[in-house]
Amino acid sequence: MKTLKQIWQICLRELMILRQNHMYRFCMVAFPILVMVFFTSLMDDGLPTEMPVGVVDLDNTSTSRSLVQRLDAFQMSKVVAHYPSVSEARHAIQQDEIYAFLYIPKGTTRDLMANRQPKVSYYYSVTTLAAGNLLMKDLKTISTLGSAAVGQATLRAKGLTDGQIQTFLQPIKIDLHQIANPWTNYNSYISAVMVPGMLMLFIFLVTAYSLGNEVKFGTSKKWLAMADNNIVIAILGKFLPQTLIWLAIVYGYELYVFYGLGFPHLGSPWMMALLGLMQVLASQGFGVFAYGLTPSLRMSMSICSLWAVLSFSIAGFAFPVMGMDGPLQSMSWLFPLRHYYMVYQICVFNGYPLLEAWFHFAALAAFILLPWPFIKKIKNAMLTYVYIP
Repeated sequence: MKTLKQIWQICLRELMILRQNHMYRFCMVAFPILVMVFFTSLMDDGLPTEMPVGVVDLDNTSTSRSLVQRLDAFQMSKVVAHYPSVSEARHAIQQDEIYAFLYIPKGTTRDLMANRQPKVSYYYSVTTLAAGNLLMKDLKTISTLGSAAVGQATLRAKGLTDGQIQTFLQPIKIDLHQIANPWTNYNSYISAVMVPGMLMLFIFLVTAYSLGNEVKFGTSKKWLAMADNNIVIAILGKFLPQTLIWLAIVYGYELYVFYGLGFPHLGSPWMMALLGLMQVLASQGFGVFAYGLTPSLRMSMSICSLWAVLSFSIAGFAFPVMGMDGPLQSMSWLFPLRHYYMVYQICVFNGYPLLEAWFHFAALAAFILLPWPFIKKIKNAMLTYVYIP
C-alpha cells in the first residue's frame, strides 16, 4: 500500500513537471501528431502519379504518336515535353525537369512492318528510386504494347482469329497476385513503419531527457526521497504518466491509419493494441538504458538520436535485411524498430499468430528489461552526479 502511495505521489509530481515544461507538450503531443499527418498526407494517393516524362520521337508517324498517347494515358506517367535529340532529353533529366524519356528512332514503323525488329529505347533516372522504378514499368509496358499492336495487325491481315493472335503474342498468360497490398500502396507500406519509427525517436529522447533533467535542475535527490531511495519505485512513478500519454498517441495513430485511412491489416485489434504497448515500453526501456549507460543528459540523448536514425536504415522496410552484409544482419537485432517491424509485418499486416513472431516479441520484451543492469548506476548518478553543460 505504501509503495502504491509513493508511486501515486511521484506520478502527480511528474504531471506537474509535464505541465510546466513546454518541451514535453511539443515532443509528446504536437510533434508526433504533426509527423502522423505529414507522412500519411504526403503519399495520400498511395503511389506518385503524373510524373514528368519526355519523348524523343524521330519517326513521327501515326504508330509512334499512338505509342506516345498511350504512355501519356498511364496513371503514373505524364508526357510534358518533346525533344529533338537524345542529348537534350538527357540534359533535361540531369536538370530534374523529367524523370525519364522514350526514344523512338527514325524508321521504327517501317522496320516494324518489314519485321526487322527496330530498337525503341527508354532512359530513366534512379536518383529518385521510386519514380525511376515506377516509370521503368510504364516505359517497358508501352514498348511491349507497341510491338504487340503491330504484330496483331499483321496477323489479322493474314486471316488469323483473335484467339489465335492472342495465343501467338502471349503463349503464357501471367496470373499475378500481390499478397496483402494488391494496390501497391506506398502510403500503407512506408507510413506504417516510418511513423512508428519517428514516435520511437521521440520516446527515446523524452525518456533520456526526463532523467537528465533531474540532475540538471538538482531535483534528483528529492525525487528519490519520495520513493525512500528506491530507484525502481522512482522510475515507475516518473514514467507511468508518460507511458499513458504515449499509449494514447500510439493508439490514436493506429485508429487513424487502420480505421480512418483504411490501411490493410489482417491482425486483430488486440494484436495491434499489444504491439503498441510493446512499442512504447521497449522504447522507454531503451531510453532509460541509454541514460544508465552514460549518465549524461547530452550523451544519452545523442545515443538515442543515433540509434533511432540508424533504425530507419537497418529495420528492413526500405532495403531487405537478408540482402545486407553479415555483420549488418547481426546488428539489426539490436534495434527495437526492427523487431517492431517484423511483428507488425507478420502479425498485423499478414495476420499470422504471434507464435510466428515470438522471437521478435521476446526481443521487444528484452528491451523493456534492458535498463535493469544499470539501475544502481542510475541511482548513484541521481545522488552524486553534478550536471556539466
